[in-house]
Amino acid sequence: MSGSNDAAEIRERAASVVRRAKFPFLATVSPDGQPRVRPVSPVRVESDFVLYVANLRRYGKTAEIAAEPRVELCYLDEAHDQVRITAVAEIVTDPAVLADIWAENPLLRKYLGTADNPELVIYRCRPVRVRYMREWALEYHEVPVACDP
Repeated sequence: MSGSNDAAEIRERAASVVRRAKFPFLATVSPDGQPRVRPVSPVRVESDFVLYVANLRRYGKTAEIAAEPRVELCYLDEAHDQVRITAVAEIVTDPAVLADIWAENPLLRKYLGTADNPELVIYRCRPVRVRYMREWALEYHEVPVACDP
């Protein structure tokens, strides 16, 4: 596929997979080099495939992301279409963003009590590459994204 219409179509297909699948798998690397994959539940999904993931400070992925912030998230929908988001995970420190995420997520409030719970870490996963593949297409398509520095 080539051309601006095809790029827009690929982007919309990829966004549709993210909306439908909802729960991606997050890949990190442990300090000893072992890949680790687990499902996550993003607390916010923004345009250009920017994802926010809540975490508890005591979880293994906290140390893994601190040591190696490059991560990959993979969405797989019911039709087996997939989106792979190669990203850099950053701890969110902006009080306004944290307050908005807290207000938007009743499960965070239920299980963590207060927004200033010291166990809570929110990661912003900033995409550096996004790829989309239809089931059995055997070829990934690059999804145009605005990658900020």
